Amino acid sequence: MTVSSSSPFVARIAAELNIRPPQVEAVAKLLEEGGTVPFIARYRKEATGSLDEVAITAIRDRLDQLAELEKRRTTILKSLTERELLTDALKKSILAADSLTVLEDIYAPHRPKRRTRATIAKERGLEPLAEILLKNPSADIMKEAEKYLSSEKEVTEIEEALAGARDIIAEQVADHPESRKAVRKVYEESSRVAAKVVASKKNDPEAAKYRDYFEFDEPLDQIPSHRLLAIRRGESEGFLKLGIDVEEEQGIRVAGGKFLTGQTSDQVHLAIEDGCKRLLFPSMETEMRNASRKRADEEAIRVFSSNLRELLLASPLGQKRTLAIDPGFRTGCKTVVLDAQGQLLHNDVIYLVGSDRQQLDAIDTVKSLVKKYKIEAIAIGNGTASRETEKFVKGIGIDPSIPVVMVNESGASIYSASDVARKEFPDQDITVRGAVSIGRRLMDPLAELVKIDPKSIGVGQYQHDVDQNLLKSALTDTVESCVNAVGVEVNTASAELLSHVAGLNKTIAENIVAYRNENGPFTSRAQLKKVPRLGAKAYEQAAGFLRIRDAKNPLDASAVHPERYSVVQEMAKNVGCKIEDLLTTDQLRNRINLEDYVRNDVGMPTLRDIIDELARPGRDPREKFETVEFAEGIDKPSDLKEGMKLTGVVTNVTAFGAFVDVGVHQDGLVHISQLADQYVADPADVVKVGQKVQVRVVEVDLNRNRISLSMKAEAPTGGSQRQNQPKPRNQNNRPRRQNQPRREEPAGGNDWFSAAIEKGKK
Repeated sequence: MTVSSSSPFVARIAAELNIRPPQVEAVAKLLEEGGTVPFIARYRKEATGSLDEVAITAIRDRLDQLAELEKRRTTILKSLTERELLTDALKKSILAADSLTVLEDIYAPHRPKRRTRATIAKERGLEPLAEILLKNPSADIMKEAEKYLSSEKEVTEIEEALAGARDIIAEQVADHPESRKAVRKVYEESSRVAAKVVASKKNDPEAAKYRDYFEFDEPLDQIPSHRLLAIRRGESEGFLKLGIDVEEEQGIRVAGGKFLTGQTSDQVHLAIEDGCKRLLFPSMETEMRNASRKRADEEAIRVFSSNLRELLLASPLGQKRTLAIDPGFRTGCKTVVLDAQGQLLHNDVIYLVGSDRQQLDAIDTVKSLVKKYKIEAIAIGNGTASRETEKFVKGIGIDPSIPVVMVNESGASIYSASDVARKEFPDQDITVRGAVSIGRRLMDPLAELVKIDPKSIGVGQYQHDVDQNLLKSALTDTVESCVNAVGVEVNTASAELLSHVAGLNKTIAENIVAYRNENGPFTSRAQLKKVPRLGAKAYEQAAGFLRIRDAKNPLDASAVHPERYSVVQEMAKNVGCKIEDLLTTDQLRNRINLEDYVRNDVGMPTLRDIIDELARPGRDPREKFETVEFAEGIDKPSDLKEGMKLTGVVTNVTAFGAFVDVGVHQDGLVHISQLADQYVADPADVVKVGQKVQVRVVEVDLNRNRISLSMKAEAPTGGSQRQNQPKPRNQNNRPRRQNQPRREEPAGGNDWFSAAIEKGKK
């Protein structure tokens, strides 16, 4: 949408986001011109005042929301005009509405309706009687009602006439903007979420996972997102009934404020009560359900996006010749060899159980592959038989300097059966493709994980219950942000990875790969302009995020945008050296006075970025790779004992805690109350997906597949840590009511892994 400096949108968004109006205007203009969020954030800092991706994304999304508001406003005005209902006062109110809620409240009395009790009463000519009841409380009601009796209009009794008049008033109450606003405030501030079990399902074994919500009550403005999502899931599965309730007398009182006078008749009181209970309260409950669902969805999606970002930006091992093993007992371990670029060189199957001959063959196979292909790393999927496979590999006498790394294989089976995998390996079965994915995930998690639907990676919470369009949009933004933050090597990247580069899409990415296959590796960024359908705008957006190692121009391997090459050339000329020298010599870079290169379109933010990039061209923002060694001899849940201290890896972070892999094929839960010695409001403040952590085993319940862990220090002798814990507080930082039970576990009770995180492992 076009936004000028005079647009009310600019001032409004600026105020909402606490940024300057010119920044909003600049972002809006760049977006309208086809700019992408990563490009604007990285290469248009002068225009935006150095806004980051978060702020730019917020501006983009708010502009979209306001565009929807304007679209709806136009539709309403058109409808009212066509029906000859648009008065000057009504138009003024509609144009002044600053939200969809206010706009719909104004429109409610004029919205075309199906045939209601009120419309039937109006058809019977009872509207004047309703006006008398409202405006003339001293009138003789029975006498006035008698005037509207008509067999022709099917009003033969006085009570029928009064009932019709009350229906008209009831609908007026329910549709009145101020009544709706007042009752909405009551719902927002004092309504409660009430859940109970469906009577016929109470003894259903499947309903047991929702037993915490069989008789549940909590203020709507305090309920955490994961609890609301759990109740919603129970409702959708037919086990729970969900209601959002208020104190009826309070709601009726505020709703009738515009209709009550000191002498209001009983008929009007009855109409107001009926309008609230039959029309307004159900409408508000629906509105609150939708609004609370939106908030819960947004929180769940925020958690999912945060986890996905950490997983995508996990430390890469790098380009190493890798032996990857997908463990298995009965069907054997699928074993593949990948070169340093991740290309498949060899595949085989080894058997760790079976005859002595098979086990000896397995030893010989692994040792010979390590030697023949000069293997630099060994990746083992963390599924079934992973610890046994790890123990086998470490015990056969290979070079101890070769790291043996357990790799999270969530989603590998999804990739192996995908069209992408079939296209990459048309002559290999899914077991080979899965093993390849495990090896590549060790080498470069980002490059491999972009091939998989993020929902299959196993780091979400209630991901199938939230708004799928909103989820897809957020995850797409996250993937795009991560890919562009790292940068992409054009000559080795897959089409899937390239498609997430700013300015590119699936078609252009496939054209880049096709051009590369036909003409050989790219030797310069400028050569990309020859790729079909990669036009000037796409090149502008993408070029800075694409890398070409060993290009003639060394800047082609850096994040310096081609549009700024002339600035670097000028710097090199003024210092009296080549560009290559600026990339390797600190003393030369230190001689550059950035103020000498400030132009109308090049300011200090861009110049500082250029100098930083010259110091570390093509730098990878991801942390250095670190291996995690699980405890020896602790291979399955039954090996765990209360009090054990173990090293683990965080696999998922949710609103109620973090799941940690300690190497026993079953993740344990560190509840939010066990994450730290101090109070934790948000688990993401303490832990991240992929983080190495030290945990203590609190409880192991083998019957329920339940492992409870803690990251807190052990309680001192003779005392209890609980004594020192702050008073529990809800998500709005208010003290939790003392009689309100803690319900922090996900829906599904003890079946955490199927009901809460749906990890998607093979």
